[in-house]
Amino acid sequence: MTKAELVAIIAAKANMTKAGAERAINALLEAAHDALKKDDKVTLTGFGTFAVEQRKARKGRNPRTGEEIDIPAAKIVKFRAGKDLKDSFK
Repeated sequence: MTKAELVAIIAAKANMTKAGAERAINALLEAAHDALKKDDKVTLTGFGTFAVEQRKARKGRNPRTGEEIDIPAAKIVKFRAGKDLKDSFK
């Protein structure tokens, strides 16, 4: 699903204009982005949680040459599905 498709669905379900739905989605994404930059969690009850985690430095291997390389530590965003989302796939 693209962002445009999501905007259209939200506009139809919430009985609002596509422009209003797009502003709402953009505000949600911006707020989530800002929270994650501060290492806060973003929890959408029933859907899931986005959280920033630290990945340790590790050794890797270049698949083309087989040469061993160092992969630096990095912060990554992880998503954990909520109970309602998990249960919807049963």
